[in-house]
Amino acid sequence: MSKIKPAFIPLFALALSAMASSSLAQQTPAATPAPQASSAKSAAKADLLPLKATEKTLANGLKIIIVPTGFPNIVSLQIPVQTGSRNEVEPGKSGFAHFFEHMMFRGTKAYPPEKYQAIITKAGARQNAYTSDDLTNYHTTFAKEDLETVLKVEADRFQHLDYPEDAFKTESRAVLGEYNKNSANPVSKLFEVMRDSAYTTHTYKHTTMGFIKDIEDMPNQYAYSKVFFDRWYRPERTTVIIAGDVDPQKAIALVEKYWSQWQRGKPQPAVPAEPAPHGPVYTHVAWPTPTLPWVAVGFHAPAFSVKNKDQAALATLLSLSFGNTSPLYKRLVQNEQKVDQLFEMTPDRVDPTLAVIGARVKNSDDAVYVRDAILKTVAQLRSTPVSDKDLADAKSAEKYGLIRSLDNTEQIAGTLASFVHFDRSYATINQYYRLIDSLTPADLQAAAQKYLSDDGLVVSTLSNQALPAAIATTPTLASLLPAVSNSKFDVLVQKSALPQIRYKLLFTVGSAQDPQGKEGLAALTAAMVTAGGSSERKIDEVKQALFPLAGSFNQQTDKEMTTFTGSIHKDNWAQFNQIALPLLLSPGFREDDFRRLKDAQKNALLLDLKDNNEEEFAKERLQTNVYAGTPYGHPVLGTVAGIDAITLDDVKQFWKTAYTQEAVKIGISGDVSETMTASLTQALAALPAGPGLPAIAKPVGHKAHGLEVEIIEKNTRATAISFGLPLDVTRTDPDFPALWLAKTWLGEHRASNSFLYQRIREIRGMNYGDYAYIEAFPRGMFQFFPNPNLGRKAQLFEIWIRPVAPENAHFALRVALTELGKLVDHGLTQEDFSNTRDYLMKNVFVMTSTQDQQLGYALDSQWYGTPEFTRLMRDGLSKLTVLDVNRAIKQHLSAKNLSVVVIAKDAAGLKEKLVSDAFSPIKYDGNKPQALLDEDKVIGAMKLNIQPEAVTITPAGAAFAQ
Repeated sequence: MSKIKPAFIPLFALALSAMASSSLAQQTPAATPAPQASSAKSAAKADLLPLKATEKTLANGLKIIIVPTGFPNIVSLQIPVQTGSRNEVEPGKSGFAHFFEHMMFRGTKAYPPEKYQAIITKAGARQNAYTSDDLTNYHTTFAKEDLETVLKVEADRFQHLDYPEDAFKTESRAVLGEYNKNSANPVSKLFEVMRDSAYTTHTYKHTTMGFIKDIEDMPNQYAYSKVFFDRWYRPERTTVIIAGDVDPQKAIALVEKYWSQWQRGKPQPAVPAEPAPHGPVYTHVAWPTPTLPWVAVGFHAPAFSVKNKDQAALATLLSLSFGNTSPLYKRLVQNEQKVDQLFEMTPDRVDPTLAVIGARVKNSDDAVYVRDAILKTVAQLRSTPVSDKDLADAKSAEKYGLIRSLDNTEQIAGTLASFVHFDRSYATINQYYRLIDSLTPADLQAAAQKYLSDDGLVVSTLSNQALPAAIATTPTLASLLPAVSNSKFDVLVQKSALPQIRYKLLFTVGSAQDPQGKEGLAALTAAMVTAGGSSERKIDEVKQALFPLAGSFNQQTDKEMTTFTGSIHKDNWAQFNQIALPLLLSPGFREDDFRRLKDAQKNALLLDLKDNNEEEFAKERLQTNVYAGTPYGHPVLGTVAGIDAITLDDVKQFWKTAYTQEAVKIGISGDVSETMTASLTQALAALPAGPGLPAIAKPVGHKAHGLEVEIIEKNTRATAISFGLPLDVTRTDPDFPALWLAKTWLGEHRASNSFLYQRIREIRGMNYGDYAYIEAFPRGMFQFFPNPNLGRKAQLFEIWIRPVAPENAHFALRVALTELGKLVDHGLTQEDFSNTRDYLMKNVFVMTSTQDQQLGYALDSQWYGTPEFTRLMRDGLSKLTVLDVNRAIKQHLSAKNLSVVVIAKDAAGLKEKLVSDAFSPIKYDGNKPQALLDEDKVIGAMKLNIQPEAVTITPAGAAFAQ
């Protein structure tokens, strides 16, 4: 996390040489994946590096660490010196730490360069060095029998380095050549300028290479070079690490033999402290040759520590948020393809450093967009914690990724050196990884809030062509987050012991707000939210991510409500919301998803509703007929012409204006914590501010005069019938419990004890269900209880005659009207009333027994402004009398003035029967009581008085077309 990922090493090696090392062409610890937490005892079970180390500090301050690795024959000697470009404290003297990495190979009087190199060659050694901000490390790997020889010559050059002025000047020109070589890389220059602008005082202001003016003047600094070496190359600043096939005690003896005479140094000048930043700071590099633009966003970051969590937390957070598995990487690199490289690095440094997120942009015009996408992600990190699972995955990947690389002695020794230089202790690497193991999402968020700030922001860009003018004005982090409404979200919390957390986001918008000519827009927009992916993930990626969590995020659209329901186990809460909530807050709005879902909605209307489901077809048609000319006057799915007319821009605009902060009601249930509630509302603050779309006025339904019939002509084996009338009574009306009781007695949905069911199905065997409703019940053929969150300002009294044989359709209508007429004319008996009320007093608990129902009905009660549903019903029922119910029936219901919809094959034949009032006989396969047969004759001759002009025939294909 605190190192560049291996995939980026080839691309950024030259650039990083300016920040971290001048020899990254070799394998160095700076290129290994960043370490993470463990503690002191080197052989402890939890140690990341469980090897047994022997450590000793000599009297002169030299630290010795011996680590047998178990690999035979090979020894790796690593000598990290606590001297880097950080120690170049005098003005005009930058670049000398890196310079001495070169000069250390210039030999001594005892071992001039040729003799020294011959010894290293004879040992079959692989040797190199690198310099960073904080250290210079010299590393040699060789056959174990040459350990004494190598220790001897290395001790000589550290204690007796000797070079004439001519050799100094020659090497200084080689260093200038290295700077010139690196300067051909635009990223190297970008980081050089970025650091220069970020620091005012601290020596991290210049890169490891140093300022160009100092490098050019280096041939004149021979005398100073002697001062620098004498000052910083001292045993108290040096560690000798010997790893591999080695005997610890013999190795220590050899180090003492050749290194113990090295003299301690004198106290040295302190590195100047950097004052608190007062950003933001912006710089631009005009690159002279063609290249793709670069955008780098940096923040002043904490120093490395095994005691304080800040640096480990910030490094982990940025790795998660900008690495190649991050949502932003998927968005910018894979999906939008505006960027071909995106990386992050939070270097491990002795003093406060600079964390950087960088991107190479494909098109100059997108530079501002990419910068703001990075900054917006940063702003969100300050307000939204990462999930426990994401953090656990990051810890695991980092830990095992590093362990995987430790497969040879040289890599073990080199990795160890990159940690040892901080405190000259073997324990540092394990302590750091233990620290990371202890990190929590709260630790990461705290680090973001502390360090990812406008004051600490440093932005640098590089391009050959001019960038948009807006790049020079850096926005504040807060400005990139959606405005938060001043009003606090009200959250309905239903606390229980259930580990499954369910929340509902109920928006007061639905198909009633569909624009004219765009019928179906509300439903399609909601579908695009839950089934179209987010800006970060395509829908297949969403499904894949939710699969192991067993989480769901669904929508339901009705006339005046759109409800999004999330369901997840509490253990997966944070991770689920990172996947699910972006579906609502930043939908993908991809053209291919739009076409797919638009086709699916049209097919649901044409095929699933009209062609394949006579029952729901008739019910839906009755609703639209009764409320024709009102916002309820089309199905929620829309019309064929309306769906065809909807564009993706229509969906985007509807989403933007409908799903706002003031338009949402929030409910959450289960084993809910305050943290969960806070994180949910915090995330929803990203919704646009505002009231949403205007509420509709209460629709006024069409009241039929007599029986008004529409026959939908369709090639079908059976006949479906629905009839009813508009109903002003909703849950806010005192008569609601009375009518609920009446419809329950008459035709409770899928209840075999209801009256219509007994009279039509059970006694006569005409079909398989006959039910009554005083509230909309879409999808009734698929479930026993209606869904919550179908609140409407106006309702429909309806009787649903599930399909009968075509020859019995006329009779079925007559028998249903007969029984309804008896109810309207005579009401309920005291016994029927009492039995039905007793049933409902208990059944109301059954119909609201699930977690989803309880939460949904509670939100409905908020919308209606009524008491909680079970209390509303039980209180209302308990106060009812049979007289109240019978009065309400007479006042609100009718068996004479009704709208009727019939789905039938022989539409003309049925119309003829209806308008002629012809007798409708019925035949039974078995014997029936004479009383029933006599009753059938009376019903069959019942006059319906339907006028010819009151019957229309509509081809099925024409229904819902406009």
